Amino acid sequence: MALSILKKLVTGSLAIDLGTMNTIIAVKGRDVVFDEPSLVAVNELTEEIVAYGQEAFDMRGREGRDIVVKAPLSGGVVADFERTKKMLSYFVKKAKVGSSRVSLQAVMSMLSDATHVEQRALLNAAEEAHIGKVYTMEEGLAAAFGADVDPNEKRASAVVDYGAGTTNIAVVAKGSVVHSRSERIGSNDINLAIATEMKRHRGLQIGDETAEILKVTYGSAVLPADPDTSIVVGGRDVQTGSPHAVKVTSGEIFPVVEGMVKRFAQLVSDTLTELRPEVAADIHDRGVILTGGGALLDGLDTYLRDFINLSVIVPEEPRYATVRGLLKMFDEPELLEKVSRNELHILQNAEVPFEA
Repeated sequence: MALSILKKLVTGSLAIDLGTMNTIIAVKGRDVVFDEPSLVAVNELTEEIVAYGQEAFDMRGREGRDIVVKAPLSGGVVADFERTKKMLSYFVKKAKVGSSRVSLQAVMSMLSDATHVEQRALLNAAEEAHIGKVYTMEEGLAAAFGADVDPNEKRASAVVDYGAGTTNIAVVAKGSVVHSRSERIGSNDINLAIATEMKRHRGLQIGDETAEILKVTYGSAVLPADPDTSIVVGGRDVQTGSPHAVKVTSGEIFPVVEGMVKRFAQLVSDTLTELRPEVAADIHDRGVILTGGGALLDGLDTYLRDFINLSVIVPEEPRYATVRGLLKMFDEPELLEKVSRNELHILQNAEVPFEA
Protein backbone atom coordinates (compact mmCIF):
# COMPACT_ATOMS: atom_id res chain seq x y z
CA MET A 1 0.00 0.00 0.00
CA ALA A 2 2.76 2.39 1.00
CA LEU A 3 4.69 1.53 -2.17
CA SER A 4 1.72 2.32 -4.40
CA ILE A 5 1.29 5.69 -2.70
CA LEU A 6 4.98 6.46 -3.20
CA LYS A 7 4.77 5.61 -6.89
CA LYS A 8 2.06 8.23 -7.33
CA LEU A 9 4.40 10.89 -5.93
CA VAL A 10 7.27 10.25 -8.33
CA THR A 11 7.67 10.38 -12.08
CA GLY A 12 10.61 8.00 -12.23
CA SER A 13 13.29 9.00 -14.70
CA LEU A 14 13.34 12.14 -16.85
CA ALA A 15 15.54 13.03 -19.81
CA ILE A 16 15.73 16.79 -20.32
CA ASP A 17 17.14 18.53 -23.38
CA LEU A 18 17.09 22.16 -22.24
CA GLY A 19 17.81 23.99 -25.48
CA THR A 20 18.13 27.60 -26.55
CA MET A 21 14.99 27.39 -28.67
CA ASN A 22 13.07 24.42 -27.28
CA THR A 23 12.95 22.28 -24.18
CA ILE A 24 12.20 18.60 -24.80
CA ILE A 25 11.42 16.18 -21.97
CA ALA A 26 11.09 12.41 -22.21
CA VAL A 27 10.07 9.99 -19.49
CA LYS A 28 11.32 6.42 -19.22
CA GLY A 29 8.66 4.12 -20.58
CA ARG A 30 6.74 6.95 -22.27
CA ASP A 31 9.25 8.55 -24.72
CA VAL A 32 8.84 12.28 -25.47
CA VAL A 33 6.08 13.88 -23.40
CA PHE A 34 6.93 17.59 -23.64
CA ASP A 35 8.24 19.79 -26.45
CA GLU A 36 7.78 23.55 -26.14
CA PRO A 37 9.78 26.76 -26.76
CA SER A 38 12.26 27.79 -24.05
CA LEU A 39 10.56 31.14 -23.54
CA VAL A 40 8.88 33.12 -20.77
CA ALA A 41 6.58 36.15 -20.96
CA VAL A 42 7.41 38.70 -18.26
CA ASN A 43 5.44 41.64 -16.89
CA GLU A 44 8.08 44.38 -16.84
CA LEU A 45 6.29 46.32 -14.09
CA THR A 46 6.00 43.47 -11.60
CA GLU A 47 8.81 41.23 -12.96
CA GLU A 48 6.37 38.31 -12.72
CA ILE A 49 6.30 35.57 -15.35
CA VAL A 50 2.83 35.49 -16.88
CA ALA A 51 3.32 32.72 -19.46
CA TYR A 52 5.71 29.90 -20.30
CA GLY A 53 6.64 27.83 -23.32
CA GLN A 54 4.17 27.67 -26.18
CA GLU A 55 1.88 30.24 -24.58
CA ALA A 56 4.78 32.71 -24.34
CA PHE A 57 5.83 31.88 -27.91
CA ASP A 58 2.34 32.69 -29.20
CA MET A 59 2.67 36.16 -27.63
CA ARG A 60 6.03 36.91 -29.27
CA GLY A 61 5.89 39.97 -31.48
CA ARG A 62 2.33 40.71 -30.31
CA GLU A 63 2.89 41.19 -26.59
CA GLY A 64 0.44 43.22 -24.55
CA ARG A 65 1.46 46.46 -22.91
CA ASP A 66 4.19 45.96 -20.26
CA ILE A 67 4.71 42.35 -21.39
CA VAL A 68 7.95 41.15 -23.00
CA VAL A 69 8.87 37.65 -24.17
CA LYS A 70 12.37 36.56 -23.16
CA ALA A 71 14.64 33.57 -23.68
CA PRO A 72 16.39 32.77 -20.38
CA LEU A 73 18.94 30.58 -22.17
CA SER A 74 21.48 31.87 -24.68
CA GLY A 75 23.95 29.88 -26.74
CA GLY A 76 22.92 26.67 -25.01
CA VAL A 77 23.68 27.86 -21.46
CA VAL A 78 21.81 29.55 -18.63
CA ALA A 79 21.80 33.33 -19.15
CA ASP A 80 19.10 34.22 -16.59
CA PHE A 81 19.21 31.83 -13.66
CA GLU A 82 16.05 32.89 -11.82
CA ARG A 83 13.85 32.67 -14.90
CA THR A 84 15.48 29.46 -16.11
CA LYS A 85 14.78 27.95 -12.69
CA LYS A 86 11.12 28.92 -12.79
CA MET A 87 10.72 27.89 -16.43
CA LEU A 88 12.28 24.47 -15.89
CA SER A 89 10.19 23.90 -12.79
CA TYR A 90 7.04 24.71 -14.75
CA PHE A 91 8.07 22.47 -17.66
CA VAL A 92 8.90 19.51 -15.41
CA LYS A 93 5.61 19.89 -13.56
CA LYS A 94 3.73 19.99 -16.87
CA ALA A 95 5.53 16.86 -18.09
CA LYS A 96 4.53 14.87 -15.02
CA VAL A 97 1.47 12.70 -14.56
CA GLY A 98 -1.36 13.53 -12.16
CA SER A 99 -0.32 15.06 -8.84
CA SER A 100 3.29 13.98 -9.05
CA ARG A 101 5.53 16.32 -7.06
CA VAL A 102 8.97 14.73 -7.02
CA SER A 103 11.19 13.26 -9.71
CA LEU A 104 13.52 10.45 -8.72
CA GLN A 105 16.24 11.32 -11.20
CA ALA A 106 16.98 13.14 -14.42
CA VAL A 107 19.69 13.26 -17.04
CA MET A 108 20.25 16.64 -18.71
CA SER A 109 22.32 17.60 -21.73
CA MET A 110 25.04 20.25 -21.63
CA LEU A 111 27.60 21.74 -24.00
CA SER A 112 31.01 20.12 -24.12
CA ASP A 113 32.71 23.43 -23.32
CA ALA A 114 30.32 24.57 -20.59
CA THR A 115 32.19 26.22 -17.71
CA HIS A 116 31.82 24.99 -14.15
CA VAL A 117 29.75 28.08 -13.36
CA GLU A 118 27.41 27.33 -16.28
CA GLN A 119 27.21 23.67 -15.28
CA ARG A 120 26.39 24.51 -11.69
CA ALA A 121 23.67 26.94 -12.80
CA LEU A 122 22.09 24.10 -14.77
CA LEU A 123 22.25 21.71 -11.82
CA ASN A 124 20.86 24.28 -9.40
CA ALA A 125 17.96 25.01 -11.75
CA ALA A 126 17.19 21.29 -11.86
CA GLU A 127 17.32 21.01 -8.08
CA GLU A 128 14.90 23.94 -7.78
CA ALA A 129 12.57 21.99 -10.08
CA HIS A 130 12.39 19.33 -7.33
CA ILE A 131 14.42 16.70 -9.15
CA GLY A 132 16.10 14.46 -6.61
CA LYS A 133 19.19 13.20 -8.44
CA VAL A 134 20.53 15.06 -11.47
CA TYR A 135 23.11 13.83 -13.98
CA THR A 136 24.52 15.86 -16.85
CA MET A 137 26.23 14.58 -19.97
CA GLU A 138 27.62 16.12 -23.13
CA GLU A 139 24.99 16.95 -25.71
CA GLY A 140 27.00 15.49 -28.57
CA LEU A 141 27.42 12.17 -26.79
CA ALA A 142 23.70 12.01 -26.02
CA ALA A 143 22.85 12.80 -29.65
CA ALA A 144 25.15 9.96 -30.76
CA PHE A 145 23.41 7.42 -28.54
CA GLY A 146 20.03 8.76 -29.65
CA ALA A 147 21.07 8.25 -33.27
CA ASP A 148 21.73 4.56 -32.48
CA VAL A 149 25.50 4.72 -32.15
CA ASP A 150 26.44 1.61 -30.15
CA PRO A 151 28.24 2.53 -26.88
CA ASN A 152 30.31 -0.65 -27.24
CA GLU A 153 31.39 0.03 -30.82
CA LYS A 154 35.17 0.24 -31.17
CA ARG A 155 35.18 2.24 -34.40
CA ALA A 156 34.55 5.95 -34.17
CA SER A 157 31.36 7.76 -35.22
CA ALA A 158 30.98 11.50 -35.84
CA VAL A 159 27.76 13.24 -34.80
CA VAL A 160 27.00 16.85 -35.69
CA ASP A 161 24.13 18.32 -33.66
CA TYR A 162 22.94 21.52 -35.34
CA GLY A 163 20.70 23.33 -32.87
CA ALA A 164 19.08 26.73 -32.70
CA GLY A 165 21.87 28.42 -30.79
CA THR A 166 24.80 26.02 -30.96
CA THR A 167 26.53 23.40 -33.05
CA ASN A 168 27.99 20.44 -31.18
CA ILE A 169 30.36 18.05 -32.91
CA ALA A 170 31.25 14.85 -31.10
CA VAL A 171 33.39 11.96 -32.27
CA VAL A 172 32.49 8.91 -30.20
CA ALA A 173 34.11 5.50 -29.74
CA LYS A 174 33.49 2.84 -27.07
CA GLY A 175 30.92 5.03 -25.34
CA SER A 176 33.33 7.94 -24.85
CA VAL A 177 34.00 11.24 -26.59
CA VAL A 178 37.38 11.09 -28.29
CA HIS A 179 37.09 14.56 -29.81
CA SER A 180 34.53 17.35 -29.51
CA ARG A 181 33.90 20.93 -30.42
CA SER A 182 31.08 23.29 -29.56
CA GLU A 183 30.46 26.68 -31.14
CA ARG A 184 27.70 29.26 -30.73
CA ILE A 185 26.60 28.85 -34.34
CA GLY A 186 23.02 27.71 -34.89
CA SER A 187 19.98 27.86 -37.11
CA ASN A 188 18.82 31.03 -35.32
CA ASP A 189 21.63 32.79 -37.14
CA ILE A 190 19.78 32.07 -40.38
CA ASN A 191 16.68 33.84 -39.01
CA LEU A 192 18.76 36.87 -38.09
CA ALA A 193 20.40 36.93 -41.52
CA ILE A 194 17.00 36.79 -43.26
CA ALA A 195 15.65 39.62 -41.10
CA THR A 196 18.78 41.70 -41.81
CA GLU A 197 18.44 41.07 -45.56
CA MET A 198 14.80 42.20 -45.53
CA LYS A 199 15.67 45.36 -43.63
CA ARG A 200 18.74 46.38 -45.66
CA HIS A 201 17.65 45.48 -49.17
CA ARG A 202 13.86 45.50 -49.07
CA GLY A 203 13.29 48.25 -46.53
CA LEU A 204 11.07 45.99 -44.44
CA GLN A 205 11.45 45.22 -40.76
CA ILE A 206 10.07 41.76 -39.97
CA GLY A 207 9.54 39.91 -36.70
CA ASP A 208 11.04 36.68 -35.38
CA GLU A 209 7.99 34.65 -36.35
CA THR A 210 8.07 35.84 -39.95
CA ALA A 211 11.80 35.15 -40.24
CA GLU A 212 11.26 31.62 -38.94
CA ILE A 213 8.45 31.01 -41.45
CA LEU A 214 10.65 32.20 -44.32
CA LYS A 215 13.47 29.89 -43.22
CA VAL A 216 11.31 26.81 -42.70
CA THR A 217 9.04 27.24 -45.73
CA TYR A 218 11.29 28.87 -48.33
CA GLY A 219 14.82 28.48 -46.99
CA SER A 220 17.12 25.94 -48.62
CA ALA A 221 20.80 25.08 -48.39
CA VAL A 222 20.80 24.15 -52.09
CA LEU A 223 19.43 26.03 -55.08
CA PRO A 224 15.62 25.67 -55.00
CA ALA A 225 13.93 23.84 -57.87
CA ASP A 226 11.80 26.91 -58.57
CA PRO A 227 13.61 30.11 -57.51
CA ASP A 228 10.61 32.19 -58.55
CA THR A 229 8.29 30.74 -55.92
CA SER A 230 7.11 33.76 -53.99
CA ILE A 231 5.36 34.85 -50.82
CA VAL A 232 4.04 38.21 -49.66
CA VAL A 233 5.80 39.20 -46.44
CA GLY A 234 4.37 41.81 -44.10
CA GLY A 235 6.11 44.01 -41.57
CA ARG A 236 6.98 47.65 -40.94
CA ASP A 237 8.39 49.99 -43.56
CA VAL A 238 11.85 51.10 -42.43
CA GLN A 239 11.51 54.66 -43.74
CA THR A 240 7.92 55.53 -42.89
CA GLY A 241 7.28 53.16 -40.00
CA SER A 242 3.94 52.26 -41.56
CA PRO A 243 2.63 48.72 -42.10
CA HIS A 244 3.98 47.43 -45.38
CA ALA A 245 4.42 44.23 -47.41
CA VAL A 246 6.72 43.04 -50.17
CA LYS A 247 6.86 39.98 -52.41
CA VAL A 248 9.87 37.78 -51.69
CA THR A 249 11.03 34.83 -53.80
CA SER A 250 12.79 31.66 -52.68
CA GLY A 251 15.61 32.70 -55.00
CA GLU A 252 16.18 35.79 -52.84
CA ILE A 253 16.21 33.77 -49.64
CA PHE A 254 18.61 31.12 -50.94
CA PRO A 255 21.91 33.09 -50.95
CA VAL A 256 21.19 34.38 -47.44
CA VAL A 257 20.62 30.87 -46.11
CA GLU A 258 23.53 29.43 -48.09
CA GLY A 259 25.90 31.99 -46.62
CA MET A 260 25.07 30.95 -43.07
CA VAL A 261 25.09 27.23 -43.92
CA LYS A 262 28.60 27.62 -45.35
CA ARG A 263 29.84 28.83 -41.94
CA PHE A 264 28.31 25.74 -40.34
CA ALA A 265 29.81 23.40 -42.95
CA GLN A 266 33.23 25.03 -42.60
CA LEU A 267 33.11 24.43 -38.84
CA VAL A 268 32.40 20.75 -39.41
CA SER A 269 35.16 20.50 -42.02
CA ASP A 270 37.72 22.21 -39.76
CA THR A 271 36.85 19.93 -36.85
CA LEU A 272 37.32 16.80 -38.95
CA THR A 273 40.88 17.88 -39.79
CA GLU A 274 41.78 17.69 -36.09
CA LEU A 275 41.19 13.92 -35.79
CA ARG A 276 43.83 11.27 -35.23
CA PRO A 277 44.57 9.07 -38.29
CA GLU A 278 42.71 5.97 -37.02
CA VAL A 279 39.66 8.05 -36.11
CA ALA A 280 39.76 9.89 -39.44
CA ALA A 281 39.81 6.54 -41.25
CA ASP A 282 36.70 5.41 -39.34
CA ILE A 283 34.84 8.62 -40.21
CA HIS A 284 35.83 8.30 -43.87
CA ASP A 285 34.22 4.86 -43.96
CA ARG A 286 31.16 5.65 -41.86
CA GLY A 287 30.39 9.27 -42.69
CA VAL A 288 28.75 11.85 -40.44
CA ILE A 289 25.45 11.69 -38.54
CA LEU A 290 23.47 14.97 -38.61
CA THR A 291 21.05 15.64 -35.73
CA GLY A 292 19.24 18.57 -34.12
CA GLY A 293 16.42 20.79 -35.33
CA GLY A 294 18.72 22.46 -37.87
CA ALA A 295 19.06 19.11 -39.66
CA LEU A 296 15.52 19.64 -40.97
CA LEU A 297 16.62 22.59 -43.13
CA ASP A 298 15.90 21.68 -46.74
CA GLY A 299 19.00 20.39 -48.53
CA LEU A 300 21.37 20.72 -45.56
CA ASP A 301 22.47 17.09 -45.69
CA THR A 302 23.19 17.38 -49.40
CA TYR A 303 25.14 20.62 -48.95
CA LEU A 304 27.22 19.21 -46.09
CA ARG A 305 27.90 15.98 -47.99
CA ASP A 306 29.28 17.91 -50.96
CA PHE A 307 31.27 20.27 -48.74
CA ILE A 308 33.08 17.63 -46.66
CA ASN A 309 33.00 14.91 -49.34
CA LEU A 310 31.64 12.32 -46.90
CA SER A 311 28.31 10.58 -46.56
CA VAL A 312 25.81 12.36 -44.28
CA ILE A 313 23.09 10.44 -42.47
CA VAL A 314 20.01 12.10 -40.93
CA PRO A 315 18.21 9.83 -38.43
CA GLU A 316 14.44 9.74 -38.10
CA GLU A 317 13.21 12.67 -35.98
CA PRO A 318 16.65 14.32 -35.61
CA ARG A 319 15.26 16.90 -33.14
CA TYR A 320 14.71 14.12 -30.61
CA ALA A 321 18.10 12.40 -30.96
CA THR A 322 19.61 14.11 -27.89
CA VAL A 323 16.69 13.55 -25.52
CA ARG A 324 16.34 9.92 -26.60
CA GLY A 325 20.06 9.40 -26.07
CA LEU A 326 19.68 10.80 -22.56
CA LEU A 327 16.74 8.48 -21.97
CA LYS A 328 18.81 5.43 -22.95
CA MET A 329 21.18 6.12 -20.06
CA PHE A 330 18.64 4.80 -17.57
CA ASP A 331 19.11 1.36 -19.12
CA GLU A 332 22.90 1.72 -18.88
CA PRO A 333 23.59 2.81 -15.26
CA GLU A 334 27.30 1.98 -15.42
CA LEU A 335 27.68 3.96 -18.63
CA LEU A 336 25.73 6.84 -17.10
CA GLU A 337 28.15 7.03 -14.19
CA LYS A 338 31.03 6.93 -16.65
CA VAL A 339 29.80 9.75 -18.91
CA SER A 340 28.23 11.98 -16.27
CA ARG A 341 29.81 15.42 -16.02
CA ASN A 342 28.86 16.03 -12.37
CA GLU A 343 32.26 16.92 -10.92
CA LEU A 344 30.70 17.92 -7.61
CA HIS A 345 33.99 18.61 -5.81
CA ILE A 346 34.68 21.30 -8.43
CA LEU A 347 31.12 22.55 -8.85
CA GLN A 348 30.70 23.31 -5.16
CA ASN A 349 33.14 26.20 -5.55
CA ALA A 350 32.11 27.19 -9.06
CA GLU A 351 30.78 30.57 -7.98
CA VAL A 352 34.02 31.51 -6.23
CA PRO A 353 36.73 30.22 -8.59
CA PHE A 354 39.45 32.46 -7.13
CA GLU A 355 38.87 31.55 -3.51
CA ALA A 356 41.85 29.88 -1.84
